[in-house]
Amino acid sequence: MNGKITAATVRADFNDPLAVVHYAHAAHTLGLWESERLLIDCFFPDKTARLLEAGCGAGRVTLGLWELGYRHLTAFDFAEDLVDQAVSLFAERAVPIAVHHADATHPLCHLISDNYFDGVLFMFNGLMQIPVRDNRRAALCELAAVVVPGAPFLFTTHDRDHSRAEKVAWRLEALRWANGTQDPRLLEYGDRYFEDDVGSRTFMHLPDRAEILEDLAATGWLHEHDVMRRDVAKESRQVEDFSDECRFWVARRA
Repeated sequence: MNGKITAATVRADFNDPLAVVHYAHAAHTLGLWESERLLIDCFFPDKTARLLEAGCGAGRVTLGLWELGYRHLTAFDFAEDLVDQAVSLFAERAVPIAVHHADATHPLCHLISDNYFDGVLFMFNGLMQIPVRDNRRAALCELAAVVVPGAPFLFTTHDRDHSRAEKVAWRLEALRWANGTQDPRLLEYGDRYFEDDVGSRTFMHLPDRAEILEDLAATGWLHEHDVMRRDVAKESRQVEDFSDECRFWVARRA
């Protein structure tokens, strides 16, 4: 790949057959993580709430919400092939969940059927897979625009300060940026573009805690809680193989 990473790059990577198979397999077999389930139970106690899942992928979390008893669910993703997988999964399980093709950085009012949403989720670091901080803030604004005041918002990020090894790695990365020797495809300090041995590619922005607090405050959200996954629950080997350590965030619509 030549040139800078764009939203089109990220969409193409998620529509790649390797990625589609990976996320579809997780949606069919993995289900909710224990940490996700505990936090959803805590911050979304009303099973009658109208919930929106942004970046639903192949439907893993959305299906998990349905299995927990939530019945008023709307989901969307910007990768067309993942949306198709979610639609197929819900049809297979006879689950009537509305799934849309939409981009979180664009207006989302068309997703509202009768009233504003009572809560929103953006799981598995989906927010951080939007290139450029201004675009991530745009997504936060658009999500704030479709929920009621006080609505809970649960999302995750990787955290570049969560371990000594990460802190050392990012000090070295800061030197590369200072010297102009960073990966030329990257747009901002904190960006990474992962490529594995079988050709799968993933863009991710890894923030520090201060960055997220600033972004929430700037976009109509009140920070309520944040915690590392390891401090919520001990996950299965399956989950740990599927996802590295992450930080959960809970905010409320101002």
